[in-house]
Amino acid sequence: MALLASARGEDAKKPATLDGLTALLKADLERVNGVILERMQSPVALIPQLAGHIIAAGGKRLRPMLTLATARLCGYHGERHVALAAAVEFIHTATLLHDDVVDASDLRRGLATANAVWGNKSSVLVGDFLFSRAFQLMVEDGSLKVLAILSEASAVIAEGEVLQLVTSNDIETTEEAYLAVIAAKTAQLFTAASRLGAVLADRPEAEEEALAAYGRNLGTAFQLVDDMLDYSARQVELGKTVGDDFREGKITLPVVLALRQASEPERAFWRRTLEQLDQQDDDLGRAIELMTRYGTLRATLDRARHYGEAARRSLALFRDGAERRALEEAIDFCLARGY
Repeated sequence: MALLASARGEDAKKPATLDGLTALLKADLERVNGVILERMQSPVALIPQLAGHIIAAGGKRLRPMLTLATARLCGYHGERHVALAAAVEFIHTATLLHDDVVDASDLRRGLATANAVWGNKSSVLVGDFLFSRAFQLMVEDGSLKVLAILSEASAVIAEGEVLQLVTSNDIETTEEAYLAVIAAKTAQLFTAASRLGAVLADRPEAEEEALAAYGRNLGTAFQLVDDMLDYSARQVELGKTVGDDFREGKITLPVVLALRQASEPERAFWRRTLEQLDQQDDDLGRAIELMTRYGTLRATLDRARHYGEAARRSLALFRDGAERRALEEAIDFCLARGY
């Protein structure tokens, strides 16, 4: 709780939630869910069965909510935001299916992953199906600019996943390389989802860029906190197995910062456990102890707060109101997640 208190000061008395955002967008979210349920159907029974498993697993719908909320913030009054928010969620869900296969994950949001239930082949193919549904929705929207934004996001996300494979198991990975990975694999979809609101409302380029910056910084903060939680949260809170990143040899910021200060014996420990994946039962505890000693979990949260404040500043261009306050609350939620 100390980390939370330091991150949020007096606001620590009031837990950060997405309640304001979900209440504001309740009607639109119901319509988005309707589009998702309709478009995940297929005469091939395994497709809606497997897709429904991950879609119903309790995700916050944060990314599609960013599209809905920024559209409202920019004064958009049409219907296009609903289908495009569904497209954003399909892209996100497809990447989750593929990620769980790549990472050999058994648990997501507290439930067995699709690949653990149906196997890798089915998960990859249904992920491809959901990507295709997303692109159908983009084409139906009819805007080349929207199509360019979301197709670019899809390509960059894939590049980020490949880049993460390249940096995994390499203790020489720099902070810059790590940030490049999360900018692509996580922040890019936040960026696209947020930018769409200004595009739909045909707002000036300055507002479009401000919302893109909001999404980019929010997504970066979100992933930094997620990487910290892998070494600090209880499994029931995180909704996945604690220590997954460590067991897979992923080089995340808490590790990068610990390596900067490591003695030679400590570097040998990181090399054995992360590069060679020669791990013993007590190695995760040892890794957490080293991160605690050098303050790298707190430092990771400090960096997340920095990006969160940058996201907050990006909203200064817009008038105060329910939409802007809800988007600001989303920042607080991302920073306080898991406590």
